[in-house]
Amino acid sequence: MWSALTQIPLGTTISYAALARALENEGAVRAVGQANHVNPIAILIPCHRVVGADRSLVGYAGGIARKRWLLEHESHVREGTRTVPLIAYFRS
Repeated sequence: MWSALTQIPLGTTISYAALARALENEGAVRAVGQANHVNPIAILIPCHRVVGADRSLVGYAGGIARKRWLLEHESHVREGTRTVPLIAYFRS
């Protein structure tokens, strides 16, 4: 499952359900979530790229603000534009 996470392109997301389908096990949505939860190297295995079925930011051990920042940062890196410092997400 974690190797599948490394295949999600920078700055993009996939839902838990879509990831379970990609692993050819549609019933494994909760297992995908649990595996993400115990990911010991979240930056190298990018579990922050997995989102809810409605594209909502859910289930990140580092906190939703950090998940939002990582996704936005990756999007900016991919587009070659400037990013917002992480600290800005904790001031609101």
